[in-house]
Amino acid sequence: LQHLSDPVAALKEMRRVCKTDGIVACRDADYAAMFWYPRVPKMEEWQTLYRTLSKEKNGEPDAGRMVFSWARKAGFSSVEASSDTWCYATDETRKWWGGLWADRILKTAIARQALAGGHATQTELEEMSNAWKEWSEDPDAWFTVPHGEIMCRP
Repeated sequence: LQHLSDPVAALKEMRRVCKTDGIVACRDADYAAMFWYPRVPKMEEWQTLYRTLSKEKNGEPDAGRMVFSWARKAGFSSVEASSDTWCYATDETRKWWGGLWADRILKTAIARQALAGGHATQTELEEMSNAWKEWSEDPDAWFTVPHGEIMCRP
């Protein structure tokens, strides 16, 4: 839902097409609440940039904290809220998560939007990518992604 300009409308449509005894479930991240160790300044710049770009595209990078409210506004008869986290702390998961973002910040629509909108230079994006790689190689590093979750009945 974080990528949609009208997540309530999307949830209303999910409710409409859901069987009467069915369930609509959603989990979404909360970028403002993400945290990591060690603090790497260029990763903080990445977080700010990602949130800015998401809002520029009429998305909501902090959707995790809003899914419960959105589901209620969508008119579900029952909404059960919970939360969960992902934690990247093993060598394998740190390398995967760090590598994923090191590539994304340089090679995807995120990079194109940042450059086209004047939000970052190529050098700044490369510095963010390198920060992700540096973070992922630290054996003490960890990254937490909190999520808001909902289970809804039509």
